[in-house]
Amino acid sequence: MTPTGAAYLKEVRSFLDSHVFPAEPGVMAKPFKESLPLLAELRAEVKKRGLWAPHLPESLGGRGMTLGEFAHVSALLGESPIGHYLFNCQAPDIGNSELLHDHGTAEQKATWLEPLARGDIRSCFSMTEPEFAGSNPVWMGTTAVRDGDDYVINGHKWFISSAEGSAFTIVMAVTDPNAAPHKRASQIIVPMTAPGITLVRNISTFGHAGSDWMSHAELRYENVRVPVTNILGHEGDGFMLAQERLGPGRIHHCMRWLGICERAFRLMCQRAVSRELSPGEPLGNQQAVQFWIAESRAEMDAARLLVLDTAAQIESRGAHEARERISLIKFHVAGVLQRVLDRAIQVHGALGVTDDTPLAGWYAHERAARIYDGPDEVHKASVARRILKEYGLPSRKRGKE
Repeated sequence: MTPTGAAYLKEVRSFLDSHVFPAEPGVMAKPFKESLPLLAELRAEVKKRGLWAPHLPESLGGRGMTLGEFAHVSALLGESPIGHYLFNCQAPDIGNSELLHDHGTAEQKATWLEPLARGDIRSCFSMTEPEFAGSNPVWMGTTAVRDGDDYVINGHKWFISSAEGSAFTIVMAVTDPNAAPHKRASQIIVPMTAPGITLVRNISTFGHAGSDWMSHAELRYENVRVPVTNILGHEGDGFMLAQERLGPGRIHHCMRWLGICERAFRLMCQRAVSRELSPGEPLGNQQAVQFWIAESRAEMDAARLLVLDTAAQIESRGAHEARERISLIKFHVAGVLQRVLDRAIQVHGALGVTDDTPLAGWYAHERAARIYDGPDEVHKASVARRILKEYGLPSRKRGKE
């Protein structure tokens, strides 16, 4: 980090300690939407301190950080479940804002990007479908059929993060079913108020449906009509844009996961020295606990270096050239996250499965880390095939898609 970046991190740490961590238990104890007034006050304070939207350029009110610089910020904000939201760099808005900034028209930027950057609105991203395997992103049933100057969209999407309360969504839909698999789909901006959109439900995961930004929705599109000018890029660019979005997005996710690990690690160590098994005999004297602490520290530090190196490769070579490393960090860091959280809960004993600490909530919500953006197994197989190809493994025969 540059001296400016280091100073920024120091200010963020101070704000987390003084404002975010104290507010966190109250926010997490009730539906997210009930805390929106308090969260709006905290967001205003973030803006006032000049800490807003570190990933966005200064022209949009942000800090103009590179991907590598923002990675450090994402890890720090990840220590709180509401950290990214308060700084307006939360998923899925961060990915949508990057897409609009790089590929949006002047009209699209004025209508959607600028209010998104200000934090006046939120957005979501409609890609996954219940009828089709998410591990095969080029296979989908949602269509966008050209009708004069409009697209007419029909389809069924689910696990649309933060759909409730969003002003617009970016929809992946097939615009040319006869094209090559990776050129069939396009990305289209759809206002959430458009006739024909139905928010069927917020999907209950591990017993909680969530609300507002902290939710995952099921949506139906029935003859939803939008202007053709709402397309991002060109027809057939959908998969390419999705890949471009997911490269930096995985850096954001992985560093957020490492922020969770750091908070969990800190709680685990504090518990190890404060909890006594008998008078004068702290839990931290147990060799098993010492092993968990040492293993966690090693795994977290190694994972952080791997992610930062991948961010540097994306910046220097592009996401496509760094795709193997992007797959590596996705499954590796997700695994580290699961193990560190599990160890921290074990050290806390019964306390660890209550909501008196953030550990149980993270354990439930972040189990999906090994599934979304492609399950671990897909990434592992992809990396292994590329490695084995160098040793002479023939290309896999594919059936019709």
